[in-house]
Amino acid sequence: MNAGWKIFLLSLGVFALAFGAERLLVPDIVPIAYAEEPQRLLLVETAFVLRAIVLIAGSVAAISLVITLGAWLRGRINKQPPPSWRTRSHA
Repeated sequence: MNAGWKIFLLSLGVFALAFGAERLLVPDIVPIAYAEEPQRLLLVETAFVLRAIVLIAGSVAAISLVITLGAWLRGRINKQPPPSWRTRSHA
């Protein structure tokens, strides 16, 4: 498997895990310092950290997907055969 696809899938997994944890642990907390009603500081900090992880993982997934698809498309356009381990003949 290509390294680009591994990075994409790993960051997608981190995104899903952090998104699920955010919805499970702090469902009604806004990750900003003020809100209409007082919120516990620990919950605000947790929501902030989880939202940051979600945004970073989503950005990494999007960037790796674009780069990997661009490299795949470039290879398809150039129609170069994949590199072979047997480049020299032993004759």
